[in-house]
Amino acid sequence: MRTTSQPAEPAVVHDLRRILAVQALRAFLYGFGSVIVGTSLAAAGLTDVQVGLVFTAMLAGAALTSIIVGILGDRLGRRATYAFLLGVMGLAGTVYAVTTSVPVLIVVALSGTLSTDANESGPITSLEQAMLGSAPALTRSRVFGRYNAVAFLAGAVGALCAGGPSAFRTVIPSLPPDQRWLLVYLPIAAACVLIATRLTAEVEPTNPDGSVGLDFALERKGGAVAERGRGRHGKRSNGPARPPLSPSSRRTVQKLAALFGLDAFAGGFVVTTFVVFWFTRKFGASTETMSLVVFAGGLIQAGSSVASGWLGAKIGLLNTMVFTHLPSNVLLLLVPLMPSLGLAIAVLLFRFTLSQMDVPARQAYVVAMVDPRERTAAAAFTNTARYVVRPIGAAGAGVLLQTVGFGAPFFVAGSLKVLYDLLLYRTFRSVPLPEDQRSGT
Repeated sequence: MRTTSQPAEPAVVHDLRRILAVQALRAFLYGFGSVIVGTSLAAAGLTDVQVGLVFTAMLAGAALTSIIVGILGDRLGRRATYAFLLGVMGLAGTVYAVTTSVPVLIVVALSGTLSTDANESGPITSLEQAMLGSAPALTRSRVFGRYNAVAFLAGAVGALCAGGPSAFRTVIPSLPPDQRWLLVYLPIAAACVLIATRLTAEVEPTNPDGSVGLDFALERKGGAVAERGRGRHGKRSNGPARPPLSPSSRRTVQKLAALFGLDAFAGGFVVTTFVVFWFTRKFGASTETMSLVVFAGGLIQAGSSVASGWLGAKIGLLNTMVFTHLPSNVLLLLVPLMPSLGLAIAVLLFRFTLSQMDVPARQAYVVAMVDPRERTAAAAFTNTARYVVRPIGAAGAGVLLQTVGFGAPFFVAGSLKVLYDLLLYRTFRSVPLPEDQRSGT
């Protein structure tokens, strides 16, 4: 028999499903756009420097906007900020569909709402991670596992669909140019905004008195509902603004951001585009072969994300982060030592089964280590640390190829990632999750 204390639970469940639905649509767009944008810029005759500036602006925009969201996101309201950024995403994609003007593309890219990666993409991701933190602690790791699995699957499907216009143009020559297909950003983003507006107050941060939200919070007193943070006429209260992170949380987030930055820097040496280039140059792998490898890798990573959620609930988030990531980095070191294309692909795919299992655990770990009101800031600042340093590693890969050796990027990336795993475990193995000390959370 259902009690009167249970109606709040379905609201949380529905919110989580809505966020996963937005993630699926958004990841599809990013997977689709990552291919179309690249080929469109190449077809437009932009120089390597100009293309590099556009992609750098995307990364810089993700970092800059994530910082802004970390500071102001909760004060403005997670739902309102979420819907606004999703709307900007649709407009940004539309601009990329109609122009190749480099200054315009750079300005739009600085919005932080475009991405070259279907997963972990800027301020929208930071907000989603903070809102997913409203999931019950016992199921949170599984929720984050599904969240990442959806991103990998939808992104892979989007990348495959990006080849459709070119393939069908041999049959239907009148199909619009590839660039115009980026107009799909607008209707899909509109659908995302619609879903975002249906989120409930459960995803907003919680105040110390148990009321939900900050500026748009509601406080229940004796069955009556009174607005907090804003008066009847929408005016902001005069109370002091709460800092995004408390001193203790700030120290924790700084340590995590530094470690995650090391991992992202190392990962920058072996981004997907570089791996495809390396296999093509080393073994003469064809584009068709590598596209299948990347697609298979996406499917494997989706499955491993689900498994990560289950494993995190069994052995703990930190153990999942370290003990899956460490062997995957050993496999990374082995890739350039393989004597043939088949063996190298086999080792790479084997690595894919483990390499992303730390991501759901890492995201769940960050939101669990801070107060619920601090989750947006914690997610934004730790994500920003990754966005800022990743391009440096990518640039270093080319330098290593020319000055050290053809397998050097794999060796440097693998070694740094092993160091990250060891430092992470040493730093946090004796630090309990705050929620482990609370009953019923």
